[in-house]
Amino acid sequence: MKIYIVIPAHNEEDCIALMLESLTNQTLLPKKVVVVNDNSTDTTQNIINSFSTKNNWIESITIQSSIEHIPGSKVINAFYKGLETLDSDYDIICKFDADIILPKNYLESIVSIFQSDKKIGIAGGLAYIEKNGEWIYETVSSKNHVRGPFKAYRKECFKAIGGLKQSIGWDTVDILLAQYYGWSVKTNQTLHVKHLKPTGKSYSKKSALLQGEAFYKMRYGFLISVIAALKKSINNQDFSILANDLKGYSKARRKKKAFIVSEAEGQFIRKIRWKGIKEAIFG
Repeated sequence: MKIYIVIPAHNEEDCIALMLESLTNQTLLPKKVVVVNDNSTDTTQNIINSFSTKNNWIESITIQSSIEHIPGSKVINAFYKGLETLDSDYDIICKFDADIILPKNYLESIVSIFQSDKKIGIAGGLAYIEKNGEWIYETVSSKNHVRGPFKAYRKECFKAIGGLKQSIGWDTVDILLAQYYGWSVKTNQTLHVKHLKPTGKSYSKKSALLQGEAFYKMRYGFLISVIAALKKSINNQDFSILANDLKGYSKARRKKKAFIVSEAEGQFIRKIRWKGIKEAIFG
């Protein structure tokens, strides 16, 4: 299976060399990699060049967008700029972040997952972060959820879900839409991906408000949004998350922000979310 990878990168001089080195050391190399240098003001481009000159399957483009680091549209806009440079002769398209280190067998294992079942549409490993000199599981989501920093999509699934939404919430709604269109999602829990910048570490209050906006855009409804925000607050031991998420939700509803899913897709998403909530409560 042919693998294409797009890597958005903004001021990643501390991480990008480690990420690209982990790619060049894969037991199965990708066919094409495009690194999208998104308005970097550090030595990110020089580091990318040092790898692209030695590996003809690594390319880069430079784009200009906002300097502010916020989740959602910025990274997906960069992803699409990279995707536009690629042809469609691939079987698997990956969106990887620049701040991860892949285990050597990552791509080979991803191919094995897709080959094991034609209905698997999204696959990946698990994120680990460094704490007190040890690499521990990053507990921001279920171990059955494929995280945004290292997602791999079967081409047919990627097309069925309409690609990635250029909005906050893209890395949740893609999983839900894949299920809506009959695809399954698979994680290989032995694939430990080192996540060099823990999720949310550099996000601002504005970013927190956007999380609530995502709940609205995905048609969660108010009650599910409250439960989701409360869970996140408890997990992070920070109840300002609850307040900001709900402020973001209310602001999006007041401004009648455009939804990123249809009503039918929204009904399916709410059904899935309520099922998960009931299972969490009653087992």
